[in-house]
Amino acid sequence: MQKIIEFALRSRLLIIVIGILVIAAGYYSSRQLPVDAFPDVTPALVQVFTLTEGLAPEEVERYVTYPVEVAMNGLPDLKEIRSVSNFGLSVVNIYFEDGTDIYFARQLVGERLQLAREEIPEGFGDPEMGPITTGLGQILFYFVEDSDGSHDSFELRTIQDWLIKFNLQTVKGVTEVLSIGGEVKQFHILVRPDDILRYDLTLEEITETIKANNSNVGAQFIVKNSEEYIVRSIGLAEEISDLERIVLKSEDGTPVYLSQVADVRIGGEIRRGLATINGQGETVVGMVLKLIGENTSTVIRDVKVRMEEVNKVLPPGIKVKTYYDQGTLVSKCVKTVTDALIQGIILVAIVLLVFMGGLRPSVVVAIAIPFSIFFAFILMNAFGISANLMSLGGLAIAIGMMVDGTIVMVENVDRHLRMADPSESQLHVVTRACTEVARPIIFAISIIIIVFLPLFTLQGVEGKTFRPLAYTVALAMGGSLIFAILLAPVVSSFLMRRPRLSYNEEANGVESRIVHILLIPYQPVVSFFVRFRLLAVGLAVLMLVVGAVIFPFLGSEFVPRLNEGDLLIRATMAPSISLEDSRDTILLVERDMMAQFPEVVQTVSRVGRGEIGAHADPVNNAEIFVQLKPQDEWTSAKTLDELYAKMSHAFEDFPGVQLNFSQPIAVAVDELLTGVKAELAIKIFGEDMEVLKEKAAEVEAVIRTIEGAADVQKDQVTGTPQLRITIDHEAIARYGINVEDVQHIIQTAVGGEEAGQIFEGIRRFDILVRYAPESRRSLEVIRHILITAPNGAKVPLDELTIIEEIVGPRQITREDNQRFITVQTNVRGRDIGSFVEEAQKAIDAKVQFPPGYLLNWGGQFELQQEANKRLSLVVPITLLIVFLLLFSSFNSLMNALLIILNIPLALVGGVVGLWLTGQNLSVPASVGFIALFGIALENGMVLVTYLNQLLRNGVPVDEASVEGACLRLRPVLMTALTTALGLIPLLFSSGTGSEVQRPLATVVIGGLVTSTILTLLVIPALYRWFSIGVEVEEAGSN
Repeated sequence: MQKIIEFALRSRLLIIVIGILVIAAGYYSSRQLPVDAFPDVTPALVQVFTLTEGLAPEEVERYVTYPVEVAMNGLPDLKEIRSVSNFGLSVVNIYFEDGTDIYFARQLVGERLQLAREEIPEGFGDPEMGPITTGLGQILFYFVEDSDGSHDSFELRTIQDWLIKFNLQTVKGVTEVLSIGGEVKQFHILVRPDDILRYDLTLEEITETIKANNSNVGAQFIVKNSEEYIVRSIGLAEEISDLERIVLKSEDGTPVYLSQVADVRIGGEIRRGLATINGQGETVVGMVLKLIGENTSTVIRDVKVRMEEVNKVLPPGIKVKTYYDQGTLVSKCVKTVTDALIQGIILVAIVLLVFMGGLRPSVVVAIAIPFSIFFAFILMNAFGISANLMSLGGLAIAIGMMVDGTIVMVENVDRHLRMADPSESQLHVVTRACTEVARPIIFAISIIIIVFLPLFTLQGVEGKTFRPLAYTVALAMGGSLIFAILLAPVVSSFLMRRPRLSYNEEANGVESRIVHILLIPYQPVVSFFVRFRLLAVGLAVLMLVVGAVIFPFLGSEFVPRLNEGDLLIRATMAPSISLEDSRDTILLVERDMMAQFPEVVQTVSRVGRGEIGAHADPVNNAEIFVQLKPQDEWTSAKTLDELYAKMSHAFEDFPGVQLNFSQPIAVAVDELLTGVKAELAIKIFGEDMEVLKEKAAEVEAVIRTIEGAADVQKDQVTGTPQLRITIDHEAIARYGINVEDVQHIIQTAVGGEEAGQIFEGIRRFDILVRYAPESRRSLEVIRHILITAPNGAKVPLDELTIIEEIVGPRQITREDNQRFITVQTNVRGRDIGSFVEEAQKAIDAKVQFPPGYLLNWGGQFELQQEANKRLSLVVPITLLIVFLLLFSSFNSLMNALLIILNIPLALVGGVVGLWLTGQNLSVPASVGFIALFGIALENGMVLVTYLNQLLRNGVPVDEASVEGACLRLRPVLMTALTTALGLIPLLFSSGTGSEVQRPLATVVIGGLVTSTILTLLVIPALYRWFSIGVEVEEAGSN
């Protein structure tokens, strides 16, 4: 160690240049870092969407979802498979183990999809992978505003699909832009059944004739006068009149045109979703999805620049307006942490000035902060860690710790310069002072880095959330160690001066007046405890008892809710509701919300689902995005929870709709991780949908009785009316008709069949053939649809089939090849841990499950349990490693035990801090406890190292205990105060994201109070009992 310090002091210029280069490179790296609001916690997930025109949920499950699930079983690194089978749509979510490369996963799924396609019956849809994005990939939502109302819903949607979306998709980092709302333009051929009967035509003939009369072909080329002429045959229909003039057949030389049997008009695609705005009516909405791994802030900035360009070329009166973008949340989160960083640095600088008793030593210590932060930035950039709430939070936590090593170093240099012989060269004094404390500094900082090891082992969400924090703390502490060992001695040799007075005079003068004042009460107290050791033991035991008594009263949760600044309300309506009635209900909710709550600036709702790729909701589900004013302008409520409660209460009895209040990112993350859009999910697994429904109703009733339950809902699995047409095989056999003939007519007449496309430049619009509305709207007219037999006879449908009205499933959810139903709830006003405990007891007592039916707890509770399980295994191992490090540092079991004693007493402070501030024991609080281990041990090490040194110099134990404690008062108090004050801004911050950091800051500050008391009073008192090894060794060597 001495050689390293001597080398640094010999090559002072080189070391200074390296230091400047690190700061410059760090500044450059900080500009290159990707910036996010939150670490991307979404799992490695590939989604497979299959659009199955008009199939009921049970058919979708049987013919589409099941083959896809079976094909995916046995993939490498497969974690689990979840699926939803809805009317006309199958969504299979394939989750892979963390760390699986997403492109590799997509390649595996792509290969297996070929097998699935072979198993899916023809015409039942083609499975395709969803966009290459994550759950947090929905970075920006916008709507198309028509200020003068001169454009209809067809024109607005066409502008969105073919102009706005077209341009935004070319922005680097955008993987997909999805549209919802308006009417997708189609050319509808509305066939009149009476007329096709008159002209003896069939639906199939009409469809085939339209396809045959709408195409272009190429016929290679001819050579004329030594030049090649490309031969093209143009036969595409370009407008309605072209379609109307298609000849279907000729009777006695008279052509029968399409217009004679059908109306040809512009119509809309069959809609399964729409968008509404501010209770005023429908709108057209676009959702921008970010490519996995791209920088959120950069992509949003580029998209907004492109939007400005697009706005200039849109028709008059039409504008693209953003109503949600993650950029605002990103900048708010980053601002919260950077403000805390800056305030922390200022507070730490003040402490340094006060305690160091001079500007020069304070400057040496203060330089450690920018050096360590910029050092961390260089490595964050190298390792691809984004700047987000957690990674920057790690730096905020470490501010106070970054200076600890340098404080001990500079304080020792300062003391040696005061005490040194004037004839000794300054460089020699600095070398001696730095070498003396270098070893304990290396061990202390190594221990801080090692105690963060448990966070590196966390998996899943908690791992992705807190690993960036552990990385940045470790990187910044690594930087501070390099600074303390290499740069601090060099900078000290340049900046620090010998005092003009002798040491004794100086001691009464500036030996930092504040320390002098503190020593007046401290010296007699520590002497008293050293004389009466049992009192010190009593004090320690008393603190432990207080902690043990309070601990059971702490609640537990996964991570405190992050206030995103906007609301997302999930609305569920009756399963049998039509899309138009859903729209009207949601418009009423929007109007009421804007009227009752002045905090609401704007509401935009998505009813049902838009383009395939993001949502799989049926038409009775809606998501209302509520944009709020800044919190300081609220009048109805002061806090987010209070606003939730008031809104919940106001809409509790709203007719025909159940509301669940949350926030945009929270919903996306909850749904992706646990398959539910709520904090807590109770999943009941089993085969029979009716039994599942019955048991879910019983569980829901029990949950409603438990205090703290809010927005309790069970999945609507049934309740969708169906018109079931069952083919009578005997009847069709009499007429020689095939099943396919009957089904094809039903499918085309009622649902419609595509018969090619009309091109307008590069725009293309489908041609849809179906019966006119009045011939397919009711059960009565469907009964009389005519089927043509091989002998030309026309047979009504009800003679060939049994037609009945039944109630069928609304959707079927599966996990790992098993059907399940969910009861979901949010928890308000209490912690999740105690809520689940009470609910589990109540369900066990009141609900009986038949054999083969399982109940599982999911949502945040499941994640919390996983995190606790892992931490309970890794934390003891870490403590063992720390103990071995201490043992190797001091070569004394007793010394190591004395320092480890710091940990339980530090924990007491953390527990009391949480209890006093009314916070729960959460993963951030656990991270705070882990950080405490390192900080608490550091102070103990500094003190015990010095006490051992005094013993070796022949000072009696009791005298050494008091003298060492008094001499080490300054560095111990400084390290504790700088760490605590570095965290004070996070403790009192109210910015976005401060909710997640607050428990962590509370624990560390609380723990520092108790561990500092222990270090300064209990360690000196107990030192005699734990120092025997040193005494014997000294005696032996004398």
